[in-house]
Amino acid sequence: MALFLKAAEFSQLCQQGQMESPSNQNGLDRSTLLPRRLGQGTYRQLNLRGGLTIEIREGILQETLRIEQIHEPVFPLTSKFFLAGSARVETPGIQGIQPDYLEQQGFNYLYHLPDLEEIEEWHGGEAIHLVMIYANTDYFHFLRNDQALPNPLRNIFQDQKLQQRFHQSLGPISPAMEQLLQQLVDCPYTGATQALYVESKALELLTLQLETWKQQYRQAPALRKDDIERLHQARDLLIQQSDNPPLLIELAHQVGLNDRKLKQGFRQLFGTTVFGYLQDYRMGQAKQLLEDTSLTIASVALTVGYRNPEAFSTAFRRKFSMSPKAYQLGCRI
Repeated sequence: MALFLKAAEFSQLCQQGQMESPSNQNGLDRSTLLPRRLGQGTYRQLNLRGGLTIEIREGILQETLRIEQIHEPVFPLTSKFFLAGSARVETPGIQGIQPDYLEQQGFNYLYHLPDLEEIEEWHGGEAIHLVMIYANTDYFHFLRNDQALPNPLRNIFQDQKLQQRFHQSLGPISPAMEQLLQQLVDCPYTGATQALYVESKALELLTLQLETWKQQYRQAPALRKDDIERLHQARDLLIQQSDNPPLLIELAHQVGLNDRKLKQGFRQLFGTTVFGYLQDYRMGQAKQLLEDTSLTIASVALTVGYRNPEAFSTAFRRKFSMSPKAYQLGCRI
């Protein structure tokens, strides 16, 4: 069973946690312990000039946690790097945003999601380590006329009040990103030199993300409205038949696309391949099932489409850096 907290409840619990363990503030670096009710870990926040903010979250939850998040109408451009762990996000009824998607270890994301409600699900017993960078859209005013930028980015840079929403998966964290993230987390300086150092690393990370998206944007042909509808239909069919999915060419024919358009469109719209999306969904479902400790690994494997429990265990371990059995045992704590 998961613990569900509304936004106000989660905020109150965090405030209580700060009273239990006062935050450690050193210049621009503020560190707070995760409330003991939820688990063990730290939450660091570094506030830089121009409204640029860095968050570093690291820890482990006692139990699976579902949190209601309410985004304000004014929302920063947000960069996220998952070094460990994963999170499932449910955002139903929002045009242009997947109603249910997974953010996972080893991947990086860029998003702007103002004025909406969503549910974040974080799994108990799983190590979590992520770096997030927040920047007000006016921070990038000097980029507003860059015609090479993807339209969603250029639009919010040009109009700070525009509530255009997007959630863009930018693929695996590159070696260059890994190095910058390590340098940022292990900054050797304090005071003013720390501020300059971590700001430079944050801006380099954002630069790499913008360049990655620009390259994807240049290479991908624009999707028509009916193509987007067909791709969403293909996504829904893939989920419905996840235990026995159709062949790629069969799925393409079912929604009236050729297989090339399906493959290109899936990567462009959902940030991953058709098989990658299916794997993400299966692993998310497997995690939920494993929280029922009465289920066997073999039965969970079969439910999510694996007839071979060993193949399932290998896929689960590759994705979450732990075996299904270890994860299930962690759910008993």
